[in-house]
Amino acid sequence: MEKREINPWTWQDGRNYVQAVEVKNVQSTLYCAGQAAVHADGTSSNADMKTQLLLAIKNLEQVIGESDYEVKNIVRLNVYTTSNEEFMAHFEILKDWIAKNGIRQALTLFQVVELFETLKVELEATVVK
Repeated sequence: MEKREINPWTWQDGRNYVQAVEVKNVQSTLYCAGQAAVHADGTSSNADMKTQLLLAIKNLEQVIGESDYEVKNIVRLNVYTTSNEEFMAHFEILKDWIAKNGIRQALTLFQVVELFETLKVELEATVVK
């Protein structure tokens, strides 16, 4: 697999994402459903944004790992949140996770009216190998 980042500017570098990722010679692609703060028993978290973000990241890692893919090969990440303000107060958690795993992905952040039940944040990823 070959990955090429396209960044006409540098301002996105401080936010740990790229403007576009071209991928060639892909063996396979994994499209992950949105992963949120849902516990192993299927109940939705009613915790604060920080706690929900940490659980959503953990759940995304588990889906990717059990699919025999690597987190570092996320090429697209969509973040859905019920409050940009609350999410941005904890954006460092996502930035640090991205940096720690060497992820270089195109990223889009959406504020939505609501998510399922009591959820505040959901992460949707595309992963390649």
